[in-house]
Amino acid sequence: MRTYTVGGAVRDRLLGLPVKDRDYVVVGSTPEAMERLGYRPVGKDFPVFLHPETHEEYALARTERKTGKGYKGFQVYADSEVTLEQDLARRDLTINAIAEDEHGQLIDPYHGVADLDAKLLRHVSPAFSEDPVRILRAARFAARFTEFTVADETMALMRNMVEGGEVDALVPERVWQELAKGLMEQQPSRMFEVLRACGALKRLLPEVDRLFGVPQTAKYHPEVDTGVHVMLVIDYAARAGFSLPVRFAALTHDLGKGTTPADILPRHIGHEERSVGLLQSLVKRLRVPNDCKELALVVAKFHGKVHQVGEMKAATVLRFLQETDALRQPGRFRDFLRACEADARGRTGFEDQPLPQFQLLLDILDMVIAVDVGEVAKQQVNPAAIKDAVFNARVAAMEAAFNFPLAWAS
Repeated sequence: MRTYTVGGAVRDRLLGLPVKDRDYVVVGSTPEAMERLGYRPVGKDFPVFLHPETHEEYALARTERKTGKGYKGFQVYADSEVTLEQDLARRDLTINAIAEDEHGQLIDPYHGVADLDAKLLRHVSPAFSEDPVRILRAARFAARFTEFTVADETMALMRNMVEGGEVDALVPERVWQELAKGLMEQQPSRMFEVLRACGALKRLLPEVDRLFGVPQTAKYHPEVDTGVHVMLVIDYAARAGFSLPVRFAALTHDLGKGTTPADILPRHIGHEERSVGLLQSLVKRLRVPNDCKELALVVAKFHGKVHQVGEMKAATVLRFLQETDALRQPGRFRDFLRACEADARGRTGFEDQPLPQFQLLLDILDMVIAVDVGEVAKQQVNPAAIKDAVFNARVAAMEAAFNFPLAWAS
């Protein structure tokens, strides 16, 4: 029985990055022998065990054989005769197929160290094409390691996989899992660039893919291309350290611009409502979690109104806060404004523009929430008048503290 550190822990140490999780592969053992040593089996699809003291994961060396479509169509073989080189051969990228023994000696049969030095994402073997999840993983690594490029032969292989229909076999949960991880990487746009380059974006997220090449008014969008704008928006959200729901909302806020009638371009009249319809279909298809779905729908529908707040009367601003459910969900409203900030600054030349309306809206919201609704209700003889009285009291508080219209631009 010999134990090796493998995968990301070795890769990240060689790159000088913090090592978060360690994975180990065990060569020359069996499930029975591992259990006798006190390791606890936890693997569902293949033999994985938890160390009796550290609780770290140890997997028996294994090989895989393709038996059907998709990422689950594999037959796994784990035996004491499986070698370390055979186990490493089934991994996705060479930079993830480096092992290290207990003495710190590297075992690198597929030249992962050389590819780390060359900053290349290269597949280990033709077996890469057997698992469509690897397309998503390669794209995600491009978003994490922003100086790395996908090797030409790997990109060609990924295109062949897409053309062969492999990505069509991916289950929604796995697509979302990788998409969510990619959105949380350092430069998410690179993930979408790789997916688009190999043709996978059109299959997995056609609503996003069709945004590329769609023009916008240059006065407000110097980058012009809607797809380019969305990439700038998600990268801004990443630089700002925004949460996954905010980044997903940033990705999907302008989906409707991909279906704007050609005869009214570069204007996009009514794109917000079209965005909502497309987004509802997308979140259902990918089974997107509720927190991401609900914020994205609010951002898609109302992000345009944020730019009009300076021209609104107090009552109109209050109705806007009610429409976005800001009074009941102030935390989500803050995330709404963060997504709108990414939208506003995700434009060429607008990256550092002042956005005073966002803090003003938060200040107004705090004031509205502070109005003593119970006291207002007590003063009403007719219960049917309570709703209007509360609304009017909130408007009065707003007008007493702020000059409407706000007109910050002047």
